[in-house]
Amino acid sequence: MRNLGLATVFTCGAAAQAEPVTIAALGDSLTAGFGLAHEDGLVPQLEGWLRENGADVVVINAGVSGDTTAGGLSRIGWTLTPDVAGMIVTLGGNDFLRGIDPAVSRDNLRGILVAARDAEVAVLLIGLEASNNYGPDFKLAFDGMYSDLAAEFEVQLAPRFFQGLLDAAGTQENVRNFMQSDGIHPNPAGVKVIVQTLGPDVLRFVEGIAGQ
Repeated sequence: MRNLGLATVFTCGAAAQAEPVTIAALGDSLTAGFGLAHEDGLVPQLEGWLRENGADVVVINAGVSGDTTAGGLSRIGWTLTPDVAGMIVTLGGNDFLRGIDPAVSRDNLRGILVAARDAEVAVLLIGLEASNNYGPDFKLAFDGMYSDLAAEFEVQLAPRFFQGLLDAAGTQENVRNFMQSDGIHPNPAGVKVIVQTLGPDVLRFVEGIAGQ
C-alpha cells in the first residue's frame, strides 16, 4: 500500500508538471492580428515559435483592435482568469496615435500592473517607441513609461515591439516590405521577424513561470 501511495503521488506530480503554462497576450490590433489570417497573427506565430523551442505553453489572444491603455485596464479583470499564469502587455500604440497624454497612459498601465500583481500573475511588458509627431517631451515621456514601470513593479521588459522588423528592414524604405498597406500593421512576414526577435524574451518569461 505504501508503494501504491508513493506511485500515486509521483504520478499526480508528473501530471501536474505536464500542464502547459497559460499566457494571456493583452494588447491592441498588433496583438489581435488585424488584417491577417488567423494563423499569420502575432499570437499563433508566437505560440508556434515557443513550442518549436521547447515551451509547453498556451497563448491566449486578449488583443482588441483599437484598444488604448484605458481599454486594456477596463477589461483586465476578465483577462486574469484563474488559469492565466502570465500576461504579456503590449499597449500604448493607440494612445500615441490619438495624442493621449503619456501621464494618462502611464497611470493606466500602472493599473494593469497592479491588478496583475494582486492576482499574482507574472508580466512581460513590451514597449513601443513614439515618433516625434508631438514633440520631444511627449516622446521622452511616452518611451520612458515602459522602462519606468517595469522597474517599479520589477517585471520583465522587452523595450521595443518593432525592433525585429526594423532590423530585418535595414532601411526606412524597406520597412514597407514588412507592413500592410496601411503602414501601421505588420504583414505576415513582419510578424514573423517580430516573433523571432521577441521569442527569446517570451521564452525566458515562460520558463521563469514554469520553474516556480
